[in-house]
Amino acid sequence: MHRFKDLSIWKRSRLFCSQIYEITSKFPESEKFGLTNQLRRASVSIPSNIAEGTSRNSNKDFIRFLRIALGSAYEIETQLLIAHDLKFISKENLQKLTIELEEIIKMTSKFKSTLKT
Repeated sequence: MHRFKDLSIWKRSRLFCSQIYEITSKFPESEKFGLTNQLRRASVSIPSNIAEGTSRNSNKDFIRFLRIALGSAYEIETQLLIAHDLKFISKENLQKLTIELEEIIKMTSKFKSTLKT
C-alpha cells in the first residue's frame, strides 16, 4: 500500500494545482463559472484521484484512479490551450504550465506502469 503524501506525483500535482488557481485568479470575472471553474476542478482532480487510489485494496483499483488523474491532466492541457486562444494567459505562462503538466503526466504514467495487476 502506498502513502499518497510520500508520492512525488501527488506532491507535484498539488503544487501544480496551486499554480492553476493563481493563474485563473487573473481570468475575467465572466469566466468564473466557465474555464476558471473547469481548470480548477480538473487540477484538484489530479492529486485527489492519486490520494483516493492509494486507499484502494488492489493495484487494479489504484491504476483506475491514476487513469482518471491522467484524463484530468489532458483535460487541463486542452483548457489551457483554449485559455491562451482567448488571450486569458500568455504564451510564456502556457509553455510553463504545459511543461510542468507534461512532466506530471510522464511521472504518473511511469508510476502506473510499475504497478502489477
